[in-house]
Formats: sequence, C-alpha cells, structure tokens
Amino acid sequence: MRVMRSTIDEMVRHAREAAPAECCGLLLGHGDAIVEAVRTRNIAETPTRFLIDPKDHIDRRRDARQRGLDVIGFYHSHPQSPALPSETDRAEATYPNHLYFIVGLAAGEPDVRLFRLDSRNFLPVPFVTVA
Repeated sequence: MRVMRSTIDEMVRHAREAAPAECCGLLLGHGDAIVEAVRTRNIAETPTRFLIDPKDHIDRRRDARQRGLDVIGFYHSHPQSPALPSETDRAEATYPNHLYFIVGLAAGEPDVRLFRLDSRNFLPVPFVTVA
C-alpha cells in the first residue's frame, strides 16, 4: 500500500489537535494508494471512543466521488495507547475489507499503523510513504 506523506501528516496533526480525545476521519484513494485523509467530527459521548458523524460521512463520500476518489478506509487516534486495535475497535468495526489507520500518541513520537479488517480481525498492512 502506498500512502502520501501529506496523509500521514494530516492524521497526526488531527490526532494531536483532538487529544486527549480521539479523532476520526476517512481515507480516500483508489487501488493500492491512499492519497488523502479527511477529517470528520467525533460524536462519541466519551473521549476514549470515536463515532464518525453520519452527516460528515455522507458528505465526505459524496465529495470524494465527485473528485474521482473512493473511501477505502478510516482512521482514528489512540491518545493514551499504542496504535493497535482495541477490543472496542474490533467489536464496533463494520466495514470488512476496508483499511484502518490508527495513530498512537502514547510514546514520544506518533505511532502510525495500518490494518485491514477481515471479518472481526485487524490484519497488519505494510505501507510505504510517498511524496
């Protein structure tokens, strides 16, 4: 999987701005390339969870389609833990075969990892960052 450097930078920036709450958004691209991360509002009632605002989800999908891009996944942050899927992430994930970036901020440097949801399992996906 190829990921634009600007996509990683945007996810990390969003995670830092939202901390200590989790942030969330959509991953746009096509084929084996993620070209953009777009922010959505987190409407979860607690800062340790995320729930993408349905209106944002629909609006961002529509905008992506108009620009010739697909929603190929989602991202969210773990402000106090590593970039590994939590039990809540596993229980609430509803888009099989989509990609999921997690940005962990528990360590000094951001930890950014990519997964693909296969049934209820998150499988690590290797990626390269491109300019």
